[in-house]
Amino acid sequence: MRVALAQILATDDPAANLEIVRDHTALAAQQGATVVVFPEATMCRFGVSLTPVAEPLDGPWASEVRRIAAQHGVLVVAGMFTPTEDGRVTNTLLVTGRGVDTAYDKIHLYDAFGFAESDTVAPGTKPLTIDVDGTTLGLATCYDIRFPELFRALADQGATITLLPASWGAGPGKVEQWQLLVRARALDVTTFVLAADQADPASRGIDAGKAPRGVGHSLAASPFGVTVDELGAEPGLLVVDVDPEQIPDVRKALPVLANRRL
Repeated sequence: MRVALAQILATDDPAANLEIVRDHTALAAQQGATVVVFPEATMCRFGVSLTPVAEPLDGPWASEVRRIAAQHGVLVVAGMFTPTEDGRVTNTLLVTGRGVDTAYDKIHLYDAFGFAESDTVAPGTKPLTIDVDGTTLGLATCYDIRFPELFRALADQGATITLLPASWGAGPGKVEQWQLLVRARALDVTTFVLAADQADPASRGIDAGKAPRGVGHSLAASPFGVTVDELGAEPGLLVVDVDPEQIPDVRKALPVLANRRL
């Protein structure tokens, strides 16, 4: 399976961000990717009020992403925000194309490092896996990476690849934590973890303030926890080939799932 990780720098304009999705999806398809993963908050960057931009899954923003995915014959995963009844929004991954049309709501909210995502965002409750071209993919979002039990649940549902859009918060040691956690979750459950982060605004001279705007370093980790490939801080497109048929042999050699006692 050829997967493209689109490390973009989302703006606060959903229409402009749709053009970014359109351009990067076309470029990824030209390079043979069948799955294109955009970061968390692709619809609109963090650091602004999200309620005015939130739309339902049948709204115009999501509908256009569906058309883009269908036009290029790929699965697109992109972070957006959907409204809730309590006035907050849901941090949602739209997952569409190649016979799939569903969404994952971020379960673990980023109430850490002085940021309180739960003030404006309502949590999801259910892990999600999808089947694409005979392969089961798991979905997770950003702060979810700190919770191994979610990745075990996805593996128990058959996931051999987990896709992880993110908008990682910057700070001392945060790039190293990001790299470590992606590799650790891959090794924990012997799956590929393909993580697409927002590019670092500082790479374009933009002050991100306190909002988690991304640090870049999108990467693919093997089921042995090895980095297959990785971008730097600036915007870019990382295209990787992963072979889920390797997973049975990996799990035979390293049967951490079978050896669980708890």
